[in-house]
Amino acid sequence: MLLVVAYSRAARTSLRNVHRSHEESVVRRFGRVALFEFTELGAFLALRLRAKHPEDVAVDRVEPFNEFEAVPESVRDAAAAYEARERESLPYTAFAADREYPLPETMAGRDL
Repeated sequence: MLLVVAYSRAARTSLRNVHRSHEESVVRRFGRVALFEFTELGAFLALRLRAKHPEDVAVDRVEPFNEFEAVPESVRDAAAAYEARERESLPYTAFAADREYPLPETMAGRDL
C-alpha cells in the first residue's frame, strides 16, 4: 500500500477529491492521511497529489502488519495478558516485573 499524508488545507482538499473520484483505489482514508492500493493507478494518484502540492504531500510505501511473523510470541502474550489484567490502573512496568514478560526498556531496544 501507499501511505499519502496531506499537510496543508489545499492538499487535504485535493486528497478528499481524489478519494471521492477514485474510491476503488483508496483502501482507507483518515482525514489528512490515506492508504492507496499498491497499483499503478494508486501510484499515479499519489504522485499526482505530490506534483500538485510538492511541499505538502508525503508518499511512503507501507506493508500490512502481520503480528505472527513480525512480533515475538512473548510480546504478543504480554500485550494480551496486560489488557486482560484485573487492575486497569496498574502500569505495565509493575505488571511485567512480577511476571516473565519483557520490560519496556528491553522491547524498546529490539527491532522487529
